[in-house]
Amino acid sequence: MIAIIDYGLGNISNVTRAIQHLGYDVILTCDDKDVQKAEAIVLPGVGHFQDAMHSIEEKSIKDMLKNIHDKPIIGICLGMQLLFQHSAEGDVSGLELVPGNIVPIQSSHPIPHLGWNELKSTHPLLQSDVYFVHSYQAEMSEYVVAYADYGTKIPGVIQYRNYIGIQFHPEKSGTYGLEILNQALKGGFN
Repeated sequence: MIAIIDYGLGNISNVTRAIQHLGYDVILTCDDKDVQKAEAIVLPGVGHFQDAMHSIEEKSIKDMLKNIHDKPIIGICLGMQLLFQHSAEGDVSGLELVPGNIVPIQSSHPIPHLGWNELKSTHPLLQSDVYFVHSYQAEMSEYVVAYADYGTKIPGVIQYRNYIGIQFHPEKSGTYGLEILNQALKGGFN
């Protein structure tokens, strides 16, 4: 069973369908008991970082996630950004699970970074086009396992300990996106 954290700002229905399509049972929850029983936890997200953190703190999700060390926690889009220490979007602290910050995309290309872009990585699964929609990005670091070139390097997939971040929308990136999501649910890309 995969636990999808439902804190009110996620692309829940698309992510749920994608994970079910991969053959997993899914539960939408904010309950610690459900999360402890799950094989993996997914933190989806669409919207503003500050609003998301307010909802997460209101539902006491931060402490719950900080106490999970033995299974993958996968953040998707805004969910990936929430894993980090701080965001310039709202000047607010994140979940503080992954070292680093979220910053505005600095590029001569149009913002938001919207549409298909190719991942670059040494990992064979992480080398194709995926669908992005975002105006903020994680800073480049040693935790980046795949990035996209958008006039600047944009982390597409990060992994730090049991935390996996996917900046693009795997559920909107076709068969290839589903393969990436499935690999993340199985523990990642190391």
